Amino acid sequence: MEKTYHFTGIKGSGMSALALMLHQMGKKVQGSDSTDYFFTQRGLEQAGVPLLPFDEKNIKPEFELIAGNAFRDDNNVEIAFAHKNGFPFKRYHEFLGHFMEDFTSIGVAGAHGKTSTTGMLAHVMANIVDTSYLIGDGTGRGNAQSKYFVFESDEYERHFMPYHPEYTIMTNIDFDHPDYFEGIEDVTAAFQDYANNIKNGIFAYGEDSNLRKLTAKAPIFYYGFEANDDYRAENLIRSTRGSSFDAFFRGEKVGHFVVPAYGKHNVLNALSVVAVCHNLGLDMTEVADHLLTFRGVKRRFTEKKVGETVIIDDFAHHPTEIEATLDAARQKYPDREIVAVFQPHTFTRTIAFADEFASVLDHADTVYLAQIYGSAREVDHHEITAQDLADKVRKPAKVIELENVSPLLDHERAVYVFMGAGNIQKYELAFEKLLSQISTNLQ
Repeated sequence: MEKTYHFTGIKGSGMSALALMLHQMGKKVQGSDSTDYFFTQRGLEQAGVPLLPFDEKNIKPEFELIAGNAFRDDNNVEIAFAHKNGFPFKRYHEFLGHFMEDFTSIGVAGAHGKTSTTGMLAHVMANIVDTSYLIGDGTGRGNAQSKYFVFESDEYERHFMPYHPEYTIMTNIDFDHPDYFEGIEDVTAAFQDYANNIKNGIFAYGEDSNLRKLTAKAPIFYYGFEANDDYRAENLIRSTRGSSFDAFFRGEKVGHFVVPAYGKHNVLNALSVVAVCHNLGLDMTEVADHLLTFRGVKRRFTEKKVGETVIIDDFAHHPTEIEATLDAARQKYPDREIVAVFQPHTFTRTIAFADEFASVLDHADTVYLAQIYGSAREVDHHEITAQDLADKVRKPAKVIELENVSPLLDHERAVYVFMGAGNIQKYELAFEKLLSQISTNLQ
């Protein structure tokens, strides 16, 4: 009898990508989730993967059960039912740890930039050699005959500890997830434990002092802009069309590369991809060709236009990420007003980084804040509000409600950067609808 893989929480970004991979490999896949629309479900719908509402009737003892990390006995009927009846299941990261053993696996870890870098590496490698991949924007590609497997390696709650890949990129170490990590030392310790799992090579950002502290049995190659980096980007040119640079490995030129991406962080992401591909012995001319055709991943500097108005959608929800996203917007649109529309994600993160959020939001010309999006893991918080954060921003800053986004109309030919990990897209869609209505009325 053919095995059925059932995903509890299939609309999660990693879960949906993993489900798509198994489906493409000929496995029988189904999943359950809330009935709310989430951007990852489109790919599942197109693939014909059954999407069910949460229900204990979905659970069968003969199924292979894979559970999203956010779901537990107290907040999900399927997990509670499985526990009550003694049905075994694996968490997403536990299943993935076993899955990757059949490939030469390459993880992408880091506090920031994981999804963009995973997407870039997967795009380049899959166009050169048979590569399966799992990207944190809900995109997955599975082929049992693939030599390589590229995947996103998440540090939250030390979920990357079941992973023992041959190689990994480490983009940075930064304090985040204050609901779990106690501080930067705790985060660094988690990355050190992960580094001990790597078999053949680590590619780490050289200007990160915490990454420089790591030790490992596998060789560590540092990449960046400084003389002591193994892989170094030189002759950097950033323009409104993208970024270009020459890459060197210990003084020897590897090649010239152009990426149609914005922000200094994307140059580093591209350099890490070059480093991995160079180490694997891939043709650098082909690497350059496919870097040039990379179009980004979902919800990372995704652009659209409504008339003369530019709308950028980005997952940025940490001060470092917001700074990078606004830097990218300035690079591409140096002569236009940059309007940041930010939704703080979780009360614990907002409290921990309130001053840092205010500082980086000042890089925009005008700031609008949506109400804080709380996590299901948090109890009610009253220590901070969106208005408290707005009061800390030096640039003009207002709080807007989903029911009325009309204050955003006060800017002509502006570039609106919607940022957040909650439901900021609902504000974005409300604004797009408002712009379309105005355009229709003017005709």
